Amino acid sequence: MTPARSLHVVLCWHMHQPDYRDGAGTYRFPWTYLHACKDYTDMVAHLEANPQARAVFNFVPVLLEQLDDYAAQFRSGVFRDPLLQALAAPDLKTLDSAQRHALLQQCFRLDPEHMLTPFPAYRRLQELWEFIRQDAAEMSDYLSVKYLADLLVWYHLAWTGETLRRQSPLLQRLLAKGNGFDYADRKALLDYLGETIQGLLPRYRALAEAGQIELSSTPYQHPIAPLLLDFASAHDGLPDAPLPVSPAYPGGAERVQWQLQRALASHREHFGREAAGIWPAEGGISAAFAQLLDGEGLSWAASGEGVLGRSLAHSYPETGAAGGRAEYLYRPYRLSGTRLQLFFRDDALSDRIGFDYKTWSGHDAATDFLQRLEAIWRDTQDQPAPVVSIILDGENAWEYYPYNGYYFLSELYRLLSNHPHIQLCTFGDFVREHGDVAQEIPVLAAGSWVYGNFSTWIGDPAKNRAWDLLCHAKAAVDAKIASFAPARQEEIRQQLARCEGSDWFWWFGDYNPADAVRDFDSLYRDHLRHLYALLELPTPAELEEAISQGGGNAEAGGTMRRGQAEGN
Repeated sequence: MTPARSLHVVLCWHMHQPDYRDGAGTYRFPWTYLHACKDYTDMVAHLEANPQARAVFNFVPVLLEQLDDYAAQFRSGVFRDPLLQALAAPDLKTLDSAQRHALLQQCFRLDPEHMLTPFPAYRRLQELWEFIRQDAAEMSDYLSVKYLADLLVWYHLAWTGETLRRQSPLLQRLLAKGNGFDYADRKALLDYLGETIQGLLPRYRALAEAGQIELSSTPYQHPIAPLLLDFASAHDGLPDAPLPVSPAYPGGAERVQWQLQRALASHREHFGREAAGIWPAEGGISAAFAQLLDGEGLSWAASGEGVLGRSLAHSYPETGAAGGRAEYLYRPYRLSGTRLQLFFRDDALSDRIGFDYKTWSGHDAATDFLQRLEAIWRDTQDQPAPVVSIILDGENAWEYYPYNGYYFLSELYRLLSNHPHIQLCTFGDFVREHGDVAQEIPVLAAGSWVYGNFSTWIGDPAKNRAWDLLCHAKAAVDAKIASFAPARQEEIRQQLARCEGSDWFWWFGDYNPADAVRDFDSLYRDHLRHLYALLELPTPAELEEAISQGGGNAEAGGTMRRGQAEGN
């Protein structure tokens, strides 16, 4: 009897935070270091605790650079993040009214159910704040420095990973103490967070060098590359979508090449090896972009299931996606004329982790996931090397899980690592071992992991206006950049790359919460202002007006990354 084939399963965790620094290098929002202390530490710890497990971790270069920057701040003791400045301040009496008010606004930005309510002492701080916040600007002055000290410590404790809490006597002592935190407590916590962040990337690099994980990348500042190449690619999935007034992004192909090459160089610098593949920003892919990736010698890329469905329908219009879902989703593909292997996300399974299992017990959720994989294994016995691609954010879901997803992830890795018919692997492993099973397709549809199209980044009036502002700035760059010395030219290109990131366009629209829309709208326009300043040009009047007038239901459309409403 022929032995049953294994089902290959790739868990790909995408790690990304946009650049939160303003033109002076000050951090406007603390989400990068908070997620580092809570999520990036937990995610690597689960692999360290399960040596038989395999996974892909996709690090966006702009995140790596911010982690480097935070590590340097901790080494020097000079902080450019207001939250860390406050935690490090020997005397909180020196904070002025505006700083105190900003802390009160920031230190309750988290998921209350899992990060505040379980801690009675933190909950009491929140109840007092709710009582006085009707006149917060004035009443915040009545809160003592002892209140602020306790609030600062509790906020950072809430943003520590479960694996850290289980191994750190310091965190356990502070959690048990509950209140009355003094400067020595805050200094000890600050030092511990610094050690954690400074040691973070070396932990991932060690696992990669041991062959347990694969590290991949994304173009430098997380741009939606197909839209930079051609706005009209949005019409592939949305034929009637209105586009920006600007007919195209000026010099888009050159900019995508720059973002891609800069990412690959950053990956080499941080991890000492070449990236074999990428998760494009938001899984955004098109034929033109796939050809660019292939030209850089990458062996794999990935996108969303909806993109595959439309690609097959275009490629084989007489049959569409032939057969059932199991017959077309669980294999790699290759666009005609390229060597690049394309993997497509199982949207249902990935979204169960991202959005659904948060309300389940960890054991039940992991068991349910395993049973669904076993059903796929049974349905793919006639395929030579079936592969399931599970791709999702590596940070945002866990805020909504009990214990930061500790029990779910521990059980998931344990079950998958010890299953007789399921083989955890990486995309790179699969290409090396089964590179001959990829099916050629003549057409690759343009789209992303969200609905298989680009509606989250273009087509809305506010999103289109944001694109037009970027196009105007790019035209100014093209007209002026040659007049500057090489060092300034590099600054300009770097700042332009920040403005090209996908996150700004994601947030415009009435399906996102108003405070998050406001924050990202303001930071995006600040990035554009700084770009004009580098060009020694006056700030255009059009940047003085908010781009989006809306912001509303965070759940509408189901597209918002849960976690970004309170912490990116």
